[in-house]
Amino acid sequence: MKHTLSVLVENNPGALSRIAGLFSGRGFNIESLCVAATLDPTLSHMTLTTSGDDLIIEQIIKQLNRLVDVYKVVDVTEEGAYVEREMALIKAKAEAETRAEILRMCDIFRCKVVDVSPKTYTVEVTGPKTKIDAVIELLKPIGIKEIAKTGVIAMSREKKSL
Repeated sequence: MKHTLSVLVENNPGALSRIAGLFSGRGFNIESLCVAATLDPTLSHMTLTTSGDDLIIEQIIKQLNRLVDVYKVVDVTEEGAYVEREMALIKAKAEAETRAEILRMCDIFRCKVVDVSPKTYTVEVTGPKTKIDAVIELLKPIGIKEIAKTGVIAMSREKKSL
């Protein structure tokens, strides 16, 4: 089962390397990884996705918590409600006969055309993985020249109370 882990780490050189080393040294796979500084410049927020049963995920979390650079590890998939997003930039062939179709597709999926050239449109898609996959599938027959995707970013939802 896929799990999304939210890890708060020190914003120091080598922190990412130690975390990646933990995964590779124990034969675990990082499926996606996204890291950025937080409001506090001494800390970074890392979102990573990995797969495994409950025992493997528990072992990963325990091993991450033992690293000096790690402040907090949360499995947001186990926490309950959370928001998860990815982004993709897709460079599609945009011949005269397909330009209108690409623009309609962008309107339907709430995408943005972020770059235009005589032969291509570069489309920005943000949302859950299913949305990005749907846009890619619809653009394949038109012709995709290049794709760049981010990793997953996730955040737990706040509890709603009256």
